Formats: sequence, structure tokens, C-alpha cells
Amino acid sequence: MWWLALAFMMGLMALFQVLTRAGPLEARATLALGFLALAAHLGGDLARRFHLPRITGFLVTGLVVGPAWLGLVRSDEVLALGFIADAAMALVAFTAGSQLTLDLLRRDAVMLTRVSLATILIPFGLVAAVTLSVSPWFPLTVHQPFGDALAVALVLGTIAAAASPPLTMALIDELDARGPLGRAVLGVAIAKDLLVIALLALVLANAGLFTSPGAVDMGVAWTTLFHAAGSIAAGAALGFVVSRYLRLLRRDTPIFVVALAFLTAQMGSALGGGLETILIALTAGFYLENFAPAEGARLRGLLQRGSLPVYLVVFALAGAGLQLDTLRELWPWVLLLVALRVLGLRLGTRFAGGSPSVPPDMASHGWLGLVSQAGIAIGLAAAARRAFPEWGVSLEALVVVMIGVHEIAGPICFRRALRLTGEVTEGEHVTKEPDADRPALIPGGGRV
Repeated sequence: MWWLALAFMMGLMALFQVLTRAGPLEARATLALGFLALAAHLGGDLARRFHLPRITGFLVTGLVVGPAWLGLVRSDEVLALGFIADAAMALVAFTAGSQLTLDLLRRDAVMLTRVSLATILIPFGLVAAVTLSVSPWFPLTVHQPFGDALAVALVLGTIAAAASPPLTMALIDELDARGPLGRAVLGVAIAKDLLVIALLALVLANAGLFTSPGAVDMGVAWTTLFHAAGSIAAGAALGFVVSRYLRLLRRDTPIFVVALAFLTAQMGSALGGGLETILIALTAGFYLENFAPAEGARLRGLLQRGSLPVYLVVFALAGAGLQLDTLRELWPWVLLLVALRVLGLRLGTRFAGGSPSVPPDMASHGWLGLVSQAGIAIGLAAAARRAFPEWGVSLEALVVVMIGVHEIAGPICFRRALRLTGEVTEGEHVTKEPDADRPALIPGGGRV
């Protein structure tokens, strides 16, 4: 029945694409968003029937109907919907930031520091070393001098160290996984992404010492740091304004959440793009949770009640934006880099587990929760493209394909880790939504 409904929806999408081919872009994009949302909803339910995360179903459905495969949603429509995707991603990042409390940071400071550093430095070193060792055959470095090849290796190693707090938060919400492993993985993912931004800036700032003359734009390093610092400051200011507004607002309305999402996306766009939007939202969520807890709880309740459509839009559009052309050409190298990154994460958590401050579950299974990559990593790839004008486009294309693989595989891996530690079980259970009059029965542990 689900296969039939999904096939019928795709048939309708194909028909409307033919009928609206000459229509204005805004109308086509709106229609594409509606069909994509419906198809992704069916795809998410179908994925859950195969014991996969709904998020994976959203991503795969977006990939199938998007320009990379069936073309039922065109590339110009996906680009036109980019601002909506950024706004929805901001809401996910708000929720992720609200999970990071000062009490958690004080209690688990040693664990967060040790695991974050280990899962940055080991994947970074492993990916960079192997890439440099195969540089005579690696497509991006085969004709490059050693210094430029070293720069490519260091950038790939840096991006390999990035994680995805929004994707991690989305799966925690879907499975209602509020246990210690879920909280620890989310905290590590946030800490890693902040540190990786600084690491990329450090790599770019020193790349001029060994690259060819004119190969690197040194200003990108300082621009990246400036935008990151500005985003954090803007996020704190936004959190302050939202807290004051919520104190005056007597009713919690969905319109406020929509306005907040687009305001955050607009602020991020003014500062540079997707990376900045996520940093602003993470910081604002953190501010509200720790410095205005009553208002933060109200906003968190609003976000939880609307989480399903938000996740659907974010990850369906993310799937539609994935590209397969580079994967077809470079799939052996993509698989090599993905395998090296995963191995580095596994070795990193095992090394960190040598300290008694790191729980055994985090040491054994935490690496599975860190496989996901999304927004921050894409922003880092865009920064690398600007920093290396001669070959940065090819580098970004390779990195984006790698991120797409991690984006699809990551939720499956994290769900496996949560099951192994007993924080998520199969079957049906009941969760209670804030301010709900009755519990919601959720098959397979998803949140609606």
C-alpha cells in the first residue's frame, strides 16, 4: 500500500512538472515543496517499516525525486527553496543548542574535551596522511606540486573532523532518546564543530607557507573566524531579544516560531550563509536554556510540537540537493575517504575511553553517533572553495558528495548505537508532549 501511494505521488509530480514547465519559478518551487513534503512523508513512514530512521527516509526520498535521479524536482526549484531550508534548519539548531546546559558543561567538561579532541585529531591526521601519501594518483592532486597537495590533504582532514549537531538532534527527537549517550554525542558534536571552524582557519592561514604563489586567498581564514565570532555574538543577542519578547508575549503561537526561523536565516545570510545560520541558532538556543530557562522551555515546547514538519522540510530538501555526478566519477576515492573518517572516529573514541571520565558506552559506541555530517561541514567546504580559487570548486564537489554519504548513513549508525546501549528499543511506546492533553502513541519510537 505504501509503495502504491508513493508511486502515485511521484506520478502526480511528473504530470505537474510537465504541465508547469513554462510557469514562473516561484510557483513551480512552491508546488515542488508541497509534493516533496508529501512524498518525503510517505518515504519516512516506509523507512520506519524497514526499521530505519524516518530522517533517512526523508533524505533518500528527496534524493530519488530530486534533480540527481528522477528530476521530478528541478535544480532551480531546489535553489529557490534554499532560504526555506535554512530557516527550518535554524529551528533544529535552536533545539540542539537548548540541550547544552552550563551544568552539563561543568559536569562533563573532561569527557567532552577528551572525546572532542580525540575525534578531531585522529580523523584529521588519518585522512590527511593517507590523502597525501596517494597524492600522485588522487584526482585533485595528480598534477599539483607537493605543497598544493599538502593543502588539499589538510583541508580534507579538517572537514573529516566535522560533525552535525542538527542531524544528531533530529534523530534524538525522532527516537525520543534522552539518555546519557544521546546527550553526550550531541555535546561532543557541538564542541567538535566549533573547534573545527578554528582548525580550518588555522590551516588556511598557514597554507600560504607551502602552496604555490597565488594558490590560496589568505583573507578567507580571517573572514571565516570573523563570521564565526560574529555569528556567536548575533546568536547571543537574538537569544536575549527572544527571551524579552517571550516575557511580554502571553500566548505561544506557531507564527512566532515561523518568524523566528526566517529572522535567524536572514541574519545568517547577512553574515555569509548556512554555517552562520546554524551558529546563530545554536548560540541563541544555548542562551535561552541557560539564561532565560522559563522562556527557553516555552520555545522548546513550541519547537517539539512542530518538529515533524520541520525535519521533513529540512532533510527532504537536503536529499534533493545531493549530487551524484561526482560520486559516479570518484566513487572509489569517496569510499576510501569515508572509510578513513569512520575508522578515525572509532579509534578516537577508543583512545578517549582510556580515561575514567569517559563512560564505557561512549567509548564503545559513541563513534557511531558522530558519523553524521551536514550544514557546518558544507559551510567549511564553501570556505575552502573560496580560499583556493584554482581548484577549490573540484574540492568542494568531492567534499559535498562525502557529506551526502555521511548524511544518509549517519542516522542509521546513531540509531544502532542507541539500540546497543538500550536508550532506544524496538516496538511501540508512549511519549508525552509538553502541554498535551493526552499521550501520543508512536510506532517505533518516533515523535510526532
